[in-house]
Amino acid sequence: MENKKFYITTPIYYPSDKLHIGHTYCTVATDAMARYKRLTGCDVLFLTGTDEHGQKIEDKAKEAGVTPKEFVDRIVEGPRGVKDLWKLMNISNDRFIRTTDGYHVSAIQKIFKKMYEKGDIYKGRYVGKYCKPCESFWTESQLVDGKCPDCGREVQNAEEEAYFFRLSKYADKIQHLLEDTDFLEPRSRVNEMVNNFIKPGLEDLCVSRTSFTWGVPVDFDPGHVVYVWVDALFNYTTALGFLNDQYDDYDKYWPADVHFVGKEIVRFHSIIWPAMLMSMDMPLPKKVFGHGWLLLDGGKMSKSKGNVVDPYILAEKFGVDALRFFLLRTFPFGSDGNFSNESLINTINVDLANDLGNLLSRTVSMVGKYFGGTLPEARQADALDEELISLASGLRGRYEEQMEHYAFQNALAEVFKVIGRANKYIDENAPWVLAKDMEANGTRLATVMYNLLEVLRISAVLLTPFMPGSAKEILRQIGACEACSTWESAAQYGSLRGDVTVVRGDNLFPRVDAAKALEELDKAAEEAKKAALPDLEVEPQLTEQVDFNTFCKSDFRAVKVKDCQPVKKSNKLLRFTLDDGTGTDRQILSGIAMYYKPEELVGKTLVAIVNLPPRKMMGLESNGMLISAVHTEKGEERLNLLMIDDKIPAGAKMC
Repeated sequence: MENKKFYITTPIYYPSDKLHIGHTYCTVATDAMARYKRLTGCDVLFLTGTDEHGQKIEDKAKEAGVTPKEFVDRIVEGPRGVKDLWKLMNISNDRFIRTTDGYHVSAIQKIFKKMYEKGDIYKGRYVGKYCKPCESFWTESQLVDGKCPDCGREVQNAEEEAYFFRLSKYADKIQHLLEDTDFLEPRSRVNEMVNNFIKPGLEDLCVSRTSFTWGVPVDFDPGHVVYVWVDALFNYTTALGFLNDQYDDYDKYWPADVHFVGKEIVRFHSIIWPAMLMSMDMPLPKKVFGHGWLLLDGGKMSKSKGNVVDPYILAEKFGVDALRFFLLRTFPFGSDGNFSNESLINTINVDLANDLGNLLSRTVSMVGKYFGGTLPEARQADALDEELISLASGLRGRYEEQMEHYAFQNALAEVFKVIGRANKYIDENAPWVLAKDMEANGTRLATVMYNLLEVLRISAVLLTPFMPGSAKEILRQIGACEACSTWESAAQYGSLRGDVTVVRGDNLFPRVDAAKALEELDKAAEEAKKAALPDLEVEPQLTEQVDFNTFCKSDFRAVKVKDCQPVKKSNKLLRFTLDDGTGTDRQILSGIAMYYKPEELVGKTLVAIVNLPPRKMMGLESNGMLISAVHTEKGEERLNLLMIDDKIPAGAKMC
């Protein structure tokens, strides 16, 4: 009989140049699910990859002085890049897609054209707000305190010729999908999508850009590139061979069984994605599961906030399996979780060192000490065995129920209930007492040892998706053969050979000295922060003193940028039209064109000296000077305009 197909994906990740533990969370969970399904006999395809187009990539590449492709190649393929991190975390993905892959690019062009020819994409002009970090378009009413509702950062005014997708056309179908099916989980995400986006009125979506070039070109209209979220979402199908010849798995694996995604991109996956699939007359994925965030100090981990945790440091110090286990044992997958090094160390010491590690070490040691490493086959049952055997016999069923609902934390809790009961069973039976009279108690002692080994065997099989390396080592130490290390055998108590031989090994989970480890982690974090700082050089301070009265003659004023334009025939100058509070516009020229785009500065509040004598530059009069900070970064001079709170009125005197 053919194995059941199971297709699972993570979102494809923006290739950040600073990966943190939050990046690994969803992928570790997806990996655990993929391994679980393989264990149960499913034919699994597990996809992950990188989302490599968009304005923020283009801008970051420019800052780094390389092409966008060179920038993403370094981060995806280079040392400590995305692929390195997945290798470190023992991720078992079957396929890795990059949205710069040629087969994907050509397929996206075909998809975009098909929706255009159907009439679901039309040409217009976008006027609104845009969050560059999230690559998201927003209306004024969707902003929170004037900022992006997803990341809380500043948005930009955006206006450009663009193509639009008729998202509004599918509003009723999407609402039905969300409210009347289990397409989106957890259920709390449904209420958020319907109440925040659909009921207020689902607007058509801007799906092309003309203000930058790093994206999939719209082949029938040069100058337009496909909106990054159209490009990114269809990766789930192009990676199977949809509209390309790279693969031939679309009919076999689509629709996806589940997309695991972070809650910040649930809107794209549960509203925009199904609408575009409906437009293409394609089957919808069976489920989208929006997991929570790992929080640090009450906020989402973010490079821009400086609150990131390096998975390389944690994995080196505590081991990859311990880190994987902690992520899925500690945090309910559908909710946010507060990460701390203290919690990680406590989980390792309590669950892994005290409970599982101690059970393995004691059991293997006692079999070696009392029976020379090989159990006799004779058995003597006792009433003390019944509860442990009952718990272990039913463990796979309870575990399976939780795994099928993506409740990783609960599945692990079921395993550790049995492990905890086995440790108690040792104390109840006191093998060291039985061993004092082997002639009378040898058979009973062998029975106790066998029951402990069976609990370890079943537990190790079920821990394989979470800690593949450690589970394999447990099975090796207890002498489990291949046939009694399978999913089927985990439901059959007594599968271990009666005359099993154990093999003592290293302590899998040594106890962590918490105080010492925390001190070392704090030190490593400080060193990482220092290493991340750019190489800066600032102008030395002047030693010549200035008379106070002379200083006071300089008139510093708050000015608001009404307009900003490049100066013709100049690579350096921008021409500012400023409100200085007098009622008459002031014109100032400033040589900062290399560091800012004119449209980024409109609406900003700056500081200017307004009582300098006028001077001519490129035939234009400049009345004053804008205040900037100057420094040298990695050998290149940089200027940063001094920007102040927009609440300060134009003309306010700086003192």
